[in-house]
Amino acid sequence: MMNLYDSSLFFDEMFDGNKPKPHYRSFHHKLTFFSREQLEEKYRQAQASFLRQGITFTIYGAQDGTERTMPFDCVPIIIPQSKWAMIEAGVKQRVEALNKFLQDVYGQQKIFQDGLIPRQLVENNPYFKPTMRGLQVPIANHIFLAGIDLIRDEKGDYHVLEDNLRNPSGISYVFENRDVMKEVYPEFFSKHTIRPLDKQMAYMKKALLAHRPPSLQAEREPKAVLLTAGMYNSAYYDHVFLAQHLNIQLVEGRDLVVQDLKVYMKTIYGLQQIDIIYRRIDDDFLDPTVFREDSLLGVPHLMAAYQAGHVSILNAVGNGVADDKAMYAYVPEMIRYYLQEEPILPNVKTYHLGDDSQREWVLEHIHELVIKNVGASGGYDMLIGPHANKEEIALFKQKIIDQPYQYIAQPTIKLSRAPAFQNGRFYPCHVDLRVYVMKGEDCYVLPGGLSRVALQEGSLVVNSSQGGGAKDTWILKEELQHAKSSSRRVVLDGTL
Repeated sequence: MMNLYDSSLFFDEMFDGNKPKPHYRSFHHKLTFFSREQLEEKYRQAQASFLRQGITFTIYGAQDGTERTMPFDCVPIIIPQSKWAMIEAGVKQRVEALNKFLQDVYGQQKIFQDGLIPRQLVENNPYFKPTMRGLQVPIANHIFLAGIDLIRDEKGDYHVLEDNLRNPSGISYVFENRDVMKEVYPEFFSKHTIRPLDKQMAYMKKALLAHRPPSLQAEREPKAVLLTAGMYNSAYYDHVFLAQHLNIQLVEGRDLVVQDLKVYMKTIYGLQQIDIIYRRIDDDFLDPTVFREDSLLGVPHLMAAYQAGHVSILNAVGNGVADDKAMYAYVPEMIRYYLQEEPILPNVKTYHLGDDSQREWVLEHIHELVIKNVGASGGYDMLIGPHANKEEIALFKQKIIDQPYQYIAQPTIKLSRAPAFQNGRFYPCHVDLRVYVMKGEDCYVLPGGLSRVALQEGSLVVNSSQGGGAKDTWILKEELQHAKSSSRRVVLDGTL
């Protein structure tokens, strides 16, 4: 029995009822010419292309092997230029305010004096690094790369779900998704003018090299490296891709040494001074003489070289205090406080469980809410109330009672959906969008970003570690030709 694609329960990215939205018409028209068998063959080609190129991620603790190709879906998320202009302005505004907040909490701390944020919320935060107090970071910029996660509600309005200011991953998949899409589905590109990605690595390299350490002489070009935890890190492919495309050396902690408060890379020709470290390991593992003594991933005395102004570390140490889920609720106030502007992109309503009255209300309504650990990521230690059983709810109630400051609560938003083609059929899946902001002397926003999709039917979790996948994201300049909407209806177990 053929079931119609029902787009009425949630905001649908592609359809308005049974008809494609204007910016999807050309794509939909092209899609109707493919049979199910042709689409299945193209899907296999796409997955084979990812595997052939080694485009994988790691799932920790997986019993049947850790290496996985990123599940990919051929139906892109298409965003009109007018809508994208609002997103672009909104994420730039947000990153600017968050950078000023980081300057402030590691500087004069005026935001505490003016009573906008409780001092203890910052100073008791495990991601607050007192060693950064008073340190002048290059070009006064703590955030070289940000990943701002957006969702759309049942009305189609965008909300910020999360700010990622430490080591946001996934940017390589934006480029690889586009390349595979062009290779396997070239027919989709003939009627669209899409903002290209080809100059974005040059912008990222420019932003990277703008972070010259204070002691670097003007006549010498800075030498940059990407510091990775190694091949078993879940985002290792991301590290390899970025090092190659930024044309910088990929190094591990054992490849670097500090002498006379300067950082050097070991080479077959001797030691070479390093000026900028784009690190992809967490703060606690960077320097065993300052943070975790048992870390084998970092570089002893790296923080001393950093504080002496002989090396830049990107993103800056201590950024986690600004993207902590507990701090998220204060970002709209930060925008008003530091920029004297109203937020362009709103937050999702958030309940602080350290507050007695809010905690009491949340415990009574937990079955309606999403509960998140403020320090976790990747969909871990999270409860989706409407989908949870009695045992899971009881467990999270106890967690909240035991550690109220460790959790926040948010309403269950009806995340927007888009069609996905998997296992030989179309069905609706929830999606979100990670937008990447690159900041040096100028601020660049990667056109489109990473559209993540919850490929498990009915799931709200888009993270790849939890069964999610990815789609290409098109920022549409214009449609060269508006195709007539096809009269063929959308089915879940057939083709369009």
